[in-house]
Amino acid sequence: MEDRKKDHINLALTNRTGTIEKDARFIYEPLLSGHSVPKLPEVKLAGKAMKVPIWISSMTGGSGIARHINTNLAMAANEFGLGMGLGSCRILLESEKHLSDFDMRKVIGDEQPFWANLGIAQLEQMVEKGTLNEVTDMVNLLRCDGLVIHINPLQEWFQPEGDRLANPPIEIIKEVVNQLHMPMLVKEVGQGMGRESLRALMKLPIAAIEFAAFGGTNFARVEMMRRPSTDHELFEPMVYVGQTASDMLDDVKKLIEQGEDCKPPMLIISGGIKNYLDGYYFIKTSPIPAVYGMASGFLKHARDSYSSLRDWAKSHIDGLKVAHAYLKINE
Repeated sequence: MEDRKKDHINLALTNRTGTIEKDARFIYEPLLSGHSVPKLPEVKLAGKAMKVPIWISSMTGGSGIARHINTNLAMAANEFGLGMGLGSCRILLESEKHLSDFDMRKVIGDEQPFWANLGIAQLEQMVEKGTLNEVTDMVNLLRCDGLVIHINPLQEWFQPEGDRLANPPIEIIKEVVNQLHMPMLVKEVGQGMGRESLRALMKLPIAAIEFAAFGGTNFARVEMMRRPSTDHELFEPMVYVGQTASDMLDDVKKLIEQGEDCKPPMLIISGGIKNYLDGYYFIKTSPIPAVYGMASGFLKHARDSYSSLRDWAKSHIDGLKVAHAYLKINE
């Protein structure tokens, strides 16, 4: 106790909150909860429940390091009750050589949401060729619960070897939804999407929309940096456009208030989620059931040992539980 009191004296002199801007999003209520562990809200995606409202956003696949990363991520999803989206599975359409990089059902278990992933450009090509049945085969091979469709026109535009879309993505999505009888989730890849794009998606019978908003990993910028340096000055302004998670959530609220024909059963709010307080704020202010998605935080630790990822995930979830116990939203 004596050492603890000495620590208090020394640390108190350098940790005054008067110089720190408070987080005005929350009202702290210290009298209304004990230290018993609160039960976090479960959210169902296509019939499977996430015990913790956190989604491991799509990242990677197709190489040895990807296998290590995906295995660690699937283990975390299994242990803590999270949902997981795979990175682009395009390479599996060509051959099953890299199947083990993606084949994580045995690791994540049967109870957790586990979704395959393809880009809109690949789906457009398959629609034109009449080969969408290969998507069903791939999803079944991986024993996934549904398909993530990632929409990335800016990334493809800047990518030196990128594909070119002949049709608006919404038309391709409609065709895929009509032809494939499986749950689908539509996401951007770091730019987010505006109100009219959200309006179009909210009219479709899809399982969820993932924001992948501006503020997180920006794949358009990643691809721009892969171009010759002489192109950077020309293209760089475009990578700073987009919609933040706050922008998109506001748009969803307005669309619902306007009485749109339908709404997705769930949102995955991602893009710029830096910590559990960001995630807590967004899921508590969403007008429909929501979880929050993270990629870079998981990726940083999944590259190392599982114990590193496990410790980080446990601390993150513990912080989320504290938020649920003591914080109310400042309306």
